Amino acid sequence: MLSDWITGIDLKILDWIAEHIRSNAFDSFFPIFTFLGDKGWIFILLAIILLLIPKCRVWGVKLAVSLTLGLVIGNIILKNAVMRIRPYNLAQDVVLLVDELKDYSFPSGHTMAAFEFCTVVCYMPIKTGYKLLAVLFALLMAFSRLYLYVHFPTDVLAGALFGTLFGVMGVRIADICLKKQTV
Repeated sequence: MLSDWITGIDLKILDWIAEHIRSNAFDSFFPIFTFLGDKGWIFILLAIILLLIPKCRVWGVKLAVSLTLGLVIGNIILKNAVMRIRPYNLAQDVVLLVDELKDYSFPSGHTMAAFEFCTVVCYMPIKTGYKLLAVLFALLMAFSRLYLYVHFPTDVLAGALFGTLFGVMGVRIADICLKKQTV
């Protein structure tokens, strides 16, 4: 079956990461880093900060719309429709560095929110260096989910793709709605 084949490849990638990249430094760093994405709180906080700054308010709206799309479509609808279990439920002898999660695995919500944020930042009229930092942050968030063995690589890939899509949609929807308000 195709899904078993994909899951097998996913587990091989996770095992490779655990065998070749695992270190004491990363074991300390990634649980703390991934905590920033828990419940999307860092991204919600950033949206609120942008909303409170008059010249950045439009970007706060765009980020809020993007995050809302990800929450509803990704975390509420897709996770519960697909109902994919977590990789640590299939693997033997995995030592988790974070608590077991109660929701489903597909798509990765942390990755999705990080890429929603990253996509909105990449639309902003700011220096390229800040955009590159947002990309690095999103990539690190995605990798943290693999390193911690809480998501399959295909969950993370889907989270990045959906996050980018919802980021673009959030920017476009906000632009349409804000344009109608000024007309």
